[in-house]
Amino acid sequence: MAHFAELDINNIVIRVLTACNQDIANNGGELSEQAAIHFQSLNNFSPNGVKWVQTSYNNNFRKKYAGVGMKYDSNLDMFIIQQPYPSWTLDSSGDWLSPVVYPTIITYGENKPYIINWDENNLRWIAKNQENNDFIWDLNTLSWLIQ
Repeated sequence: MAHFAELDINNIVIRVLTACNQDIANNGGELSEQAAIHFQSLNNFSPNGVKWVQTSYNNNFRKKYAGVGMKYDSNLDMFIIQQPYPSWTLDSSGDWLSPVVYPTIITYGENKPYIINWDENNLRWIAKNQENNDFIWDLNTLSWLIQ
């Protein structure tokens, strides 16, 4: 089954619908503008919809399968998640990068995981352990420091 994402004026995904593979093949083929126009003739836009763009359920093209709230970046020709934090930047692969590299130590003790979160106010990684202790990631020592 083929899938199409309906976009609003800001290229935000409103919904994703399924299409018949044969309809796509008979009308320009995958990723063609003709197929998108044919799909549009069969499916009315929602009130805020302005365009249909094909997406891949198996992530074979356009990076990710489109989901409601994602954005279609026409320059990268990819569906990307919304920017998680104002300080993060989008790379050419369509991935958001934090200003500080993700910590390399993600467990402690006998392989117990830290609960790691981004602290946008202080532009740093913070964590809690299972004992509910607070930590900050120290870039100088590349280790967790207890707060």
